[in-house]
Amino acid sequence: MSRYLEIKETLLTAPRTWLITGCAGFIGSNLLEHLLLLNQKVVGLDNFSTGHQHNFDEVKALVSLEQWERFNFIEGDIRNLDDCTKAVSGVDFILHQAALGSVPRSIADPILTNSANITGFLNMLVAAKEQKVKTFVYAASSSTYGDHPALPKIEEVIGKPLSPYAVTKYVNELYADVFQKTYGLNSIGLRYFNVFGKRQDPDGAYAAVIPKWTAAMIENQDVVINGDGETSRDFCFVENAVQANILAAMANEKGLNEIYNVALGDRTTLNTLFNSLKVSLNCNNVEYDKSPIYQDFRLGDVRHSQADTSKIKELLGYEPEYRIQEGINKAMPWYKIFLTK
Repeated sequence: MSRYLEIKETLLTAPRTWLITGCAGFIGSNLLEHLLLLNQKVVGLDNFSTGHQHNFDEVKALVSLEQWERFNFIEGDIRNLDDCTKAVSGVDFILHQAALGSVPRSIADPILTNSANITGFLNMLVAAKEQKVKTFVYAASSSTYGDHPALPKIEEVIGKPLSPYAVTKYVNELYADVFQKTYGLNSIGLRYFNVFGKRQDPDGAYAAVIPKWTAAMIENQDVVINGDGETSRDFCFVENAVQANILAAMANEKGLNEIYNVALGDRTTLNTLFNSLKVSLNCNNVEYDKSPIYQDFRLGDVRHSQADTSKIKELLGYEPEYRIQEGINKAMPWYKIFLTK
């Protein structure tokens, strides 16, 4: 039996109380769905700055009434310490997903990104420390690797940040380390690599590439690629990220107070991704025959990204269940329904 299956059986027999910040967002709502299906008690905190009520509505439709009643939502802001303290009260584990993502957004408005990603993060650490939470799991980022050219990316070797967003995510790691050494607060940082899947917002200037391109293809609009299309990323299906969060929260002492890559350990170019989306859409009766439009490289983006996942596999028992094409194929029916409403 895998470590993940073992933990899920443990949780079903001995439920815990979890706090998910950013629970109305993409990864947060997927975590909410999985934890409720495991009959866990979940507290959620969100201010709807990037999350949506329709994500809650969808999760509610996927779980039983009894499971949904185990969810307590608090509308609040991580930049408000009182909101954080209220949300943390009585919880065993924190899955801190609330943040303002996007490299371009951070370049356009570094002060806003800083307030959410650093001030908000510090508030959550303080609240977790005061309430003696067992484990504080937080969303770190592959952007922390910055300008370091080596591939694959190894957790202990980073470069200089290339954007305000990357700075904020690195500061999170520094703060978490200091809080463990100073106050004994156990934490785990998960460096996400291009997570994708259902409930990822396709709208807005800072939409992630997979939902943004999929939406354009469904609407028969042009797809724009920044650069020559040979830029590569380690795309990670959201259910792999959910697994990593649950494993991290339930980690043994050896696995605590570490940073882990959450990815596949693979690379996919944007050109390959474009063709993969076309194939998957075609299997869902959506034909797209346009070629992509190429434009200049985007400021702050790294050329290639690929994770070394040996550490998280060894210390947490992580076994990603979905390769990129499998994840795209599983998410595509959701995109087709959601984007054609």
